[in-house]
Amino acid sequence: MRIAIPIFGLMLAAIVTPQVALATENCADIKSLDTKGSELQLFIENDMLAHSDRYYTNGIKFGIGIPGDTLAEIFCNSAKLALAPFSGGSERLHFGWFLGQNLYTPKVITVGTPQPNDRPWAAWLYLGGVAQRVSNRSTRLDTVEIDIGMVGPPALGDQIQTGWHRLIGASKPQGWDNQIPGEPALLISYVQKRKYGSPNFDVVPHFGVTVGNVFTLARAGAIARIGINMSGFGPDSIEPGGAMLQNTRDTADPESRRRFEAYGFFGFDGRLIARNIFLDGTIFRDSPSVGKRNVVHDFTIGASVRYRAFRISLTRILRSEEFYTARGGGGAQAFDSLNLGIEF
Repeated sequence: MRIAIPIFGLMLAAIVTPQVALATENCADIKSLDTKGSELQLFIENDMLAHSDRYYTNGIKFGIGIPGDTLAEIFCNSAKLALAPFSGGSERLHFGWFLGQNLYTPKVITVGTPQPNDRPWAAWLYLGGVAQRVSNRSTRLDTVEIDIGMVGPPALGDQIQTGWHRLIGASKPQGWDNQIPGEPALLISYVQKRKYGSPNFDVVPHFGVTVGNVFTLARAGAIARIGINMSGFGPDSIEPGGAMLQNTRDTADPESRRRFEAYGFFGFDGRLIARNIFLDGTIFRDSPSVGKRNVVHDFTIGASVRYRAFRISLTRILRSEEFYTARGGGGAQAFDSLNLGIEF
């Protein structure tokens, strides 16, 4: 854990102004731990409600977020030394750790033989860390995310999907023996969001980049929200660089927080994609692959409600065609993203 903190510091150096103000408290002086601004987050994405079972068919991401000053209290002077150069003024840092898994399948999952003219079977299991900074006026959010994991059989796609289908009585997936081979996976992502508007209506544009052997892409888009007592920067999907830490708003601008908030939203996200391991295949071993679309976009619509510490957000995502084969394209896809949060 001590090693991870300097890594986040180096990444954040590109987005924060160094303000060196080293804390001098001793470990023995810490009498209590203030967890205000921490949170638990669960994201679940699935295409079941869209009445399909194909392509990007399931994703899950569970994590915990904690303010930077609380992190410094936990790890005492070593963490304070690492965090202090990147903390300036009233801008606050948040950190999070999480576990996630994504599953990808062809259109027909009951075929056990290879399907070279459809999307390859693939899974991704990863551990990640995220660091976020909210501006002192709560109008800008900077996010850096680092993901380390595995694709292929070590990602347990076969076991998870087969077990889930057995539990709900769905068709048994037959083709996991044809999935992309195992390979280590590394991603580094940066996303910036800005917020313009009022507590009842705002627009939140974003842009970002992701670099790694799983995804290499650039993205940009925006969402528009309308509701009451809106805070934060809106929900996101579990893709790298998403708004994993919703509760940054509580410590960044506590006076604006109300007991209840609710809003509806719609948005757009466009991506220029240089690499997608789930379509291009692995780098170091022969792998199933298809031709990928270099430009992909999502249209999103949804709603979010929070009462006190509990939040639920639901988003329907309409994704454009991601790949093509000798027999034609894969077509568009629809799936849903559910976010459950407890903020404390």
